[in-house]
This record gives sequence, C-alpha cells and structure tokens, in this order.
Amino acid sequence: QDRLVESGGGLVQTGGSLRLSCAASGRTFSTWSMGWFRQAPGKEREFVAAITFDGASTHYAYFVKGRFVISKDSTKDTVFLQMDNLKPDDTAVHYCAANPTTILIVSSLYTSWGRGTQVTVSA
Repeated sequence: QDRLVESGGGLVQTGGSLRLSCAASGRTFSTWSMGWFRQAPGKEREFVAAITFDGASTHYAYFVKGRFVISKDSTKDTVFLQMDNLKPDDTAVHYCAANPTTILIVSSLYTSWGRGTQVTVSA
C-alpha cells in the first residue's frame, strides 16, 4: 500500500522556523516528483513547492520564495520542506504529494497524497 506520511508541523511564532518531513513507503517513489501543498481554513488547496525525482529541478510558489527550501533524501525516500521566516498567512494544513511526471506545478498530476500536518504561526 502506498503511503506518504507527513511530520514536523506545529505552533511557532512569526519569524520562526519549522522543518516538515514526508516519508514514502509502499511503492518506490524514487522516480516520482514530490510536492508540498497547503490548505488554510475556508480556502482552496494551493501549491507550495516541488522537486523532481533526481533533485535537479525545483519550483516554488511566489509567496514562499526565499523563505522555504524543498529537498529530498533519496536513500530514505523522504522529502523535506524547510520553512523559515514563517508568517501568520502560512498557517494551514500542509500536505505531501507524489507525481509520476517531471511537470511540477500541475496539481492534478499528483496522484498520491498524505493526510497532512498542521502548521500554525502566531502573530
């Protein structure tokens, strides 16, 4: 059974940092692109960042550029999202997802999803 399990969420103050992890199990996702999305209460899910299977290419939403960094540890089939300088607007459930292509920004291509981890940034 394919599984993506997120961890690392929590409550931080404005300007703080968190590092999210996404551990993949079941099928091998080593040849899949991996992405992070988020959904705040009352809002639609939105793309945050993604990385190709080989780590050669990344893409970020404009609102996290310069603050978030996506990376992966292929030996452990794990993807990370380092989030620095967090803002209250970053408060959301953050989801990890896997995509069998190298097209990073089309959300419909992500076919495997985790259950999410809550990130809350206090003012």
